[in-house]
Amino acid sequence: MKTWMIVLIVIAVVLIALIVTLYFLGKKAQKKQQQQQEMLEANKQTVSMLIIDKKKMKLKDSGLPQMVLDQTPKLMRGSKLPIIKAKVGPQIMSLICDDKIFDSVPVKKEVKAVVSGIYVLNVKGLHGKQTDVVPPKKKSRFKQALEMAQEKAGAKPLK
Repeated sequence: MKTWMIVLIVIAVVLIALIVTLYFLGKKAQKKQQQQQEMLEANKQTVSMLIIDKKKMKLKDSGLPQMVLDQTPKLMRGSKLPIIKAKVGPQIMSLICDDKIFDSVPVKKEVKAVVSGIYVLNVKGLHGKQTDVVPPKKKSRFKQALEMAQEKAGAKPLK
């Protein structure tokens, strides 16, 4: 056998082993996420709160309790999370918001929120207004430039 064939066989075996490993790790992570979602659903409660501020900030700068910081993995401490400062009853709290609803959370308004621990799952306006409508995202500069170039050329713009 030639050496290039041996190299190809070794690369193929390594790739197959890598794919199998990623498959099993993905299944394990999916089961873990499903269990966490079930726990959130089991512990959720509706709370009335006044949203003071919302920001995406690093976990260590967010003002969350020290116990929460100690329990998070070290890799996650530097990442930015959607944090909401809200007045719940007489106290002001920092809460972690779900990424899907962060953009639709109104600031300086009183809302009914579905909360599980320090995690905000859903937010509804106090007067029955649903705030799940997410505003359209801004287009990147590349897409804006591409659309302008297509308009000048007379072609149909992409969506």
